[in-house]
Amino acid sequence: MTSKFMTMSSKRSTLGLTVLGTLAGEPMHAYRIQKTIKEHGKDRVVNVRQRASIYQAIERLLRLGLIEVQATARPDSRPERTVYAITDAGMETAREWIHEMLIATENEFPEFPVGVSFIMALTPAEAKRDLQARADAIAIQINEIAPWLGGSDDVPRLYVLEEEYRHAVLSAELKWLRTVISDLESGRITWTWEWLQENYAAFKHKQGDTEDGDL
Repeated sequence: MTSKFMTMSSKRSTLGLTVLGTLAGEPMHAYRIQKTIKEHGKDRVVNVRQRASIYQAIERLLRLGLIEVQATARPDSRPERTVYAITDAGMETAREWIHEMLIATENEFPEFPVGVSFIMALTPAEAKRDLQARADAIAIQINEIAPWLGGSDDVPRLYVLEEEYRHAVLSAELKWLRTVISDLESGRITWTWEWLQENYAAFKHKQGDTEDGDL
């Protein structure tokens, strides 16, 4: 699916989609966009902690013609504010990005799996301590999400599906973390620097590695 509005420069963006989705409700200025994102709980799935990132996303969306300036106002004695509105191209592109995000399964290379892949650079005790800290933090997040699950009379389930997804993913990760922590405690997973060197040498021998230039 390729929209007639899509270009090479309009690569999908989670923050861009969040801004577009917010403006689909009604035109807003930048501060109101950020506030609405937080009010709707979208800041739990996209990083909007820095207002500068909102302005950067707005500038990009303006360049791409996905949003437009609707009005410029100076309420009371406050600084001048620019009100933005989503364009037809923006609405179509938002729909295209949603399609792609729902279907895509490519690796987005988050930091945690990379850290895990080099965990042997720590001692088993250090690894256990760090994983326990992560598990504790995730348990807190799961408890914070719990009240949102299933929706309510005031908030239909449709609007909290992302919270259900986060709860499922975090619960699965917490279960895995606790298993690894238990194995580190029991010694079922352990290592020493000497063991790592011996294991690496055995692996190289098994793979038949040669020095560069010997191929």
